[in-house]
Amino acid sequence: MNEQTQLSASQEDYLEAVYHIASEKKVARAKDIAKRLDVRASSVTNALRVLSSLGLINYAPYDLITLTDAGLTAAREIVGRHEALANFLVIVLGVDPVEADQAACKMEHSVPKPIVNRLIQYAEYISHCPRGGITWDSGFGYYCKTGCAPGQCERSRPGVVPSHPKPPDGKPT
Repeated sequence: MNEQTQLSASQEDYLEAVYHIASEKKVARAKDIAKRLDVRASSVTNALRVLSSLGLINYAPYDLITLTDAGLTAAREIVGRHEALANFLVIVLGVDPVEADQAACKMEHSVPKPIVNRLIQYAEYISHCPRGGITWDSGFGYYCKTGCAPGQCERSRPGVVPSHPKPPDGKPT
């Protein structure tokens, strides 16, 4: 596969499925892919033909399926994006892990690599920043549950205008 070949979301899902199944069982079979993705065998056959023509998998009907070197590289990138997005959603935003995994599956196909990289950097930053970490996370969790900022957040930093200023009566709008 050359750099300009863009896989569709569906093709990425199939490649990711082959990767995970092959990681577990050393090789993948069409029936395993159909079961994992909850699709018909004919859909799997068509997708495998395309991935094979792109040089991403070794495939022949009724035979075992393996990733080529190019397929392994592409699959690792897809899986890496998925894991980074899921981790960001769980660790930074406090999203339920199952929901985060489902959302990451949708996001991984559309969020550009530079943005995924920035999300990873942000997650690393708040885990190392003295003002981040568990205190920040619990404060954000409190805000998500109650809609109210914890005491420290009610004071604006110098030179920073709150995005939602309180009206003169002090009650949130």
